Amino acid sequence: MRYDERDLEGAEQTDAREILRMNDHGAEQMDTQGTERMNAQMEKKRYVLVGSGGRAEFFYAAIAVDYKETAQLTAFCDINQTRMDYANKRLVEQYHYPAVNTYTVDQFELMIATERPDAVIVTSVDRTHHTFIIRAMELGCNVITEKPMTVDEVKCQAILDAVKRTGREIRVTFNYRYAPHHTKIRELIESGAIGRVNSIHFEWLLNTEHGADYFRRWHRDKRNSGGLLVHKSTHHFDLVNFWIGSEPDTVFAFGDLLFYGKENAEQRGVTKFYDRATGNPLAADDPFALQMDSNPHLKAMYLDAEHEDGYIRDQNVFGDGISIEDTMGVMVRYKSNAILTYSLNAYLPWEGYRISFNGSGGRLEATVVEKSYVNSGGEKSQEGALEGKTITVFPMFGEPYAVDVEEQAGGHGGGDPVLLNDLFGDPVADRFNRAADHVDGARSILTGIAANRSIRTGLPVRVGDLVKF
Repeated sequence: MRYDERDLEGAEQTDAREILRMNDHGAEQMDTQGTERMNAQMEKKRYVLVGSGGRAEFFYAAIAVDYKETAQLTAFCDINQTRMDYANKRLVEQYHYPAVNTYTVDQFELMIATERPDAVIVTSVDRTHHTFIIRAMELGCNVITEKPMTVDEVKCQAILDAVKRTGREIRVTFNYRYAPHHTKIRELIESGAIGRVNSIHFEWLLNTEHGADYFRRWHRDKRNSGGLLVHKSTHHFDLVNFWIGSEPDTVFAFGDLLFYGKENAEQRGVTKFYDRATGNPLAADDPFALQMDSNPHLKAMYLDAEHEDGYIRDQNVFGDGISIEDTMGVMVRYKSNAILTYSLNAYLPWEGYRISFNGSGGRLEATVVEKSYVNSGGEKSQEGALEGKTITVFPMFGEPYAVDVEEQAGGHGGGDPVLLNDLFGDPVADRFNRAADHVDGARSILTGIAANRSIRTGLPVRVGDLVKF
């Protein structure tokens, strides 16, 4: 939808009338305290948020609680009014913040004209990111977007072109970069602890709680998410880019749906199937079933909102209609000539990863075990929270040694609070340059996008053939 230019004209006339009113009453009559309040209000950056689902609360809670002196949230935008109303209820009751204005997606441009935000926060379904990112920049706003920045090379190119055309900025929220143990790995490699990195072996495990959740939700349709090699692995590929200071050049991959889905369940002897779990007797004893009516948060956000958009949050992970892979292997050659072998599986007994870096001066190994969670099914601080970690350096001609890292409070190993301060607070100097922009966002997803093409074609893919920076 294009907004009516009269909406903008009316807003400008309202501002002009307000200025005249202030002049008529004598702005000089305002007391010092009132002036200070106005100045403080004017200094706050204004934000609107698009997509009021599970990930949105990470951002609006931070503004409402920790950054209310520097940031102001003024509006939600979504296809679902019930979900926006619930987000406002959370703002008021949980975070003691005033309810904000709400706009449906066809009113996006009207929202920008009315609210005049400095930045738009995008937490909608992945396939829609580019739409809101590009239009927000065209309307004069900067953007903060949840990962992945988008899901395919065409949409990625459109975003890159829009940045050049508008001169606006995009921040991609890679919270894993900020986790102390991940920053420490970057520091060790940068310091030359193992020399030049020549190869990396990276194995990421998603368990039967978190991993399964992608197969219940909209992510199960590859058109929505780009598959796990884009939606989830964007974190992992970004970490490799960040750790070794390089970018992907050539990608080859295999991937398949080997555990979830109806056909795989039938091969294991399953004979009883259901479409959704909540209220269905067939799901009562299924350890993979999500019962939304037993979780007040999930019920209010999704079950009670179904009548508006038909989105079913608790689909059967062993049903039909799944087009993403659950078992993936990727090989990447980087511009530095380093070689990555990467594995992602979404049905394993524990959550976390193992990684090893082989260098000209030794080897670095890390194992990280994370707490299991279901998106929006519990406390935000538990997302990516650590159960345990080890980092060990093996010098080529020396004794191996363990590296201790002091963790911080908060989700993703303590990375979330640091990221949020970078976004909404007063950022501090960061020699590791953890703040990610549109180029970082593109380089992370292009590995997964190239891997998806390689899975389809059986051929290696040059990343440089996908987009032009």
